[in-house]
Amino acid sequence: MSLRRLSLCWCFVAAISTAVSAAENADPASTNHEPAFGVPPANTLAVTETNAACGITNGAASMPPDAMSSSALDQQLKAQLELARHYRHIRMPREAEPLLIDLLSATSPESIKQQALLELAMAVKESGDLPRAQQIYAQYLSRWPNDLLIPEILLRQGQLFRDMGMNNLALAKFYAVMTSSLVLRNDKLDYYQRLVLSAQIEIAETHFQLGKYNEAADFFSRLLKQANPALNRPNAQYRLVRSLSAIERNDETVTQGQDFLAHYPDAPEQPEVRFHVALALKRLGRNGEALQQVLTLLQEQKERTKEHPELWAYWQQQAGNEIGNQLYREGDYVRALSIYLALAQLDSQPAWQLPVGYQIGLTYERLAQPSKALESYQAILHRESQAGTNASPGTKALFEMARWRADFVQWQAKAETTRNAGGGGSQASGNKAAATANLGTP
Repeated sequence: MSLRRLSLCWCFVAAISTAVSAAENADPASTNHEPAFGVPPANTLAVTETNAACGITNGAASMPPDAMSSSALDQQLKAQLELARHYRHIRMPREAEPLLIDLLSATSPESIKQQALLELAMAVKESGDLPRAQQIYAQYLSRWPNDLLIPEILLRQGQLFRDMGMNNLALAKFYAVMTSSLVLRNDKLDYYQRLVLSAQIEIAETHFQLGKYNEAADFFSRLLKQANPALNRPNAQYRLVRSLSAIERNDETVTQGQDFLAHYPDAPEQPEVRFHVALALKRLGRNGEALQQVLTLLQEQKERTKEHPELWAYWQQQAGNEIGNQLYREGDYVRALSIYLALAQLDSQPAWQLPVGYQIGLTYERLAQPSKALESYQAILHRESQAGTNASPGTKALFEMARWRADFVQWQAKAETTRNAGGGGSQASGNKAAATANLGTP
């Protein structure tokens, strides 16, 4: 090996040694799905360039291990571990695998083997082979059952099982995190507390994803009673609101939802939470409050909706249709009309305007305002020429219904005039009753 190449290699080894030392002395807690020992090198470009200069290729050193001093071998193994981490962090897990498998040989010290095995599990997971990743974690638990990272390994096993659809095994692993954390040393108390919190969140989330909303509501309620700053409170309360709404615990849905809206007005979940509050109020028979919630949602300023326009549009339409149609079916036409008129302002596209306009026409008929109903139907028919021959079957049917209703409203007006003049009263009344009975419900 040339002097220049040797110098480059030792410069790299020194940098890697510093990085590894810092990682080993750091708190192993992690808030994402990677353990703290998976710290990427500070300068990944230097790793690649210097690795080539040192002659590290496919996990093999430029000198055989038995020809190197123990110190040089240790530095070489650490450099190889960092290179494998680098590959994984740049989304090349398959390149990392042979390097990590090579590190599991008999010449590697236990600390290197432990880190290599965990890195291998993460690389295999990122490659999409979840069962194999699960086996590697199980191998780690078998070889080092008293290791301080056992609770974190159990947590990752639980997440893998859930991703694999094996939810009962996932829950068992999450509960095991809390059990194993109790018997380990307490000089890393904050770290283990965060792990236990993560396990509790995963238990609640697993129940939520399974549709077990009673259990999910119970676990999220417990989480929100904690004063742990590491808890993502907006997300936990959002999940709680959804769970309570799903099982129709309406009073609690209103309480938790209004609290969420007051504390997190800019949260992306705000429109959905307001929808659940409006729905719960409607179920409780508090129609006026439900209407106010829907109108507030529909009339949100554009500045509030520009960050997530599709999300806002979905929940505005969902809330307006759900509550407006319920009010219409119950005969509360004035409140229903308020919602339909607000819905009409959301989207100018015919696919949205035509059905909303038709429903507005029906509501005006129910309110005995035939002239306004006729305006709504005629506005729909004015768009018929724009649709042309490309109109869908549903749109064509809507045009026909609007035409029929418009003809009926005009006929009814003439019949009323005739009846008031003293002729055809009973027949006009009978026809009116029959046509009114045909007013659709959404």
